[in-house]
Formats: sequence, structure tokens, C-alpha cells
Amino acid sequence: MKKDARYSCYPFMREKISTVDFEIRTDSLTTHIGVALAAVKAEEVELVGADLLTILPMAYHVNGSVRGKLAVTEEDLSWLSDRYDFYVGHVKEQIQNFVLPQGTGAATALHLCRSEAKKSYRVLHKVSEEREVPAILFDYLGLLANVFFVMAVYMNQQAGIAEIPFISKSYPMKKKKENE
Repeated sequence: MKKDARYSCYPFMREKISTVDFEIRTDSLTTHIGVALAAVKAEEVELVGADLLTILPMAYHVNGSVRGKLAVTEEDLSWLSDRYDFYVGHVKEQIQNFVLPQGTGAATALHLCRSEAKKSYRVLHKVSEEREVPAILFDYLGLLANVFFVMAVYMNQQAGIAEIPFISKSYPMKKKKENE
């Protein structure tokens, strides 16, 4: 009896290697980016929407770059780095401390993307213990998590929503000197 494809959601699901876990994790990341894009569009912040439209297919390029051909370039990383610098230039004062992941629907969706990017990075580390992984994928995912963070803060800023600092009870923070 021939197998019916309707019962297979992904051909590699039963593999024992971590590559499939990475692919599933980055698929989740890409899906979250799509949700964030919808939220950003609803809040009518076109600049962030345009950036997410560029990032969205890149998440799938990261996905395929382990099992398949490397599809992330230095130019992609440079573009993402430039976007990071742009957003930091607008929210530098708000990101001096840890902040709670709250605010507009788009900001919270972007915080979820940040978390998914970090999870993807972690699974990529597991893959790297089993096989060679291009360093650019780690750079891209780490930077991507940071871009989502500053985008989230930017979205709150555009909506006039203040960030709420997180003060850890677990880790003491250095107090800034008054002249800093």
C-alpha cells in the first residue's frame, strides 16, 4: 500500500539528528515573524513592516542553510546589522536596562520573535555538536534576536508606550554613577 502524503507533515520528522529540530524551530520562528508582520501592519508602522518583509524569507533561508546550500550571505548580515544600528539610534535611552516584554500587540509579537530566534540559536548549537555549521548562521540568528528586541522597543516608542524596566532579584545590577 502506497503511503498517503496527507499523513506526513514533514519528511524528516523521524530523524534522530538535531538538524530536524533546528528546521522545526526555525519554521516556528518564521511563523512568528509572519504574526508580527500582521500586527505591525495593523499598527501602521510601515518602516518596521518593510524590514519584516525582508527578514521573513531570510528566516527560511537560515532554516535551509544547514541541510542544504548556505543561503545567508555577508550582505544579508550587513543589512541586518545596519537595521540594528538604525533602531538602536532611535531607542538607545530605553534599552539601557532590561525591560519587560510588554506593550503593543506588535511589540509583544516581536518579543516572541526574539525568543524564537534565541531558541533557534540554541538548537543550532546542538546541531553544531553533530556536524559543521557555518559561523554566519550563529551571527545572523544572534543579531536577529537583538533586532527583534530593538524593533519591539521602537514599536512601543511609536505608540507612546513606556518600557517597564525589569529589576532582577537574582542578579545584582551595577548602579550607574551620576556622571555617566
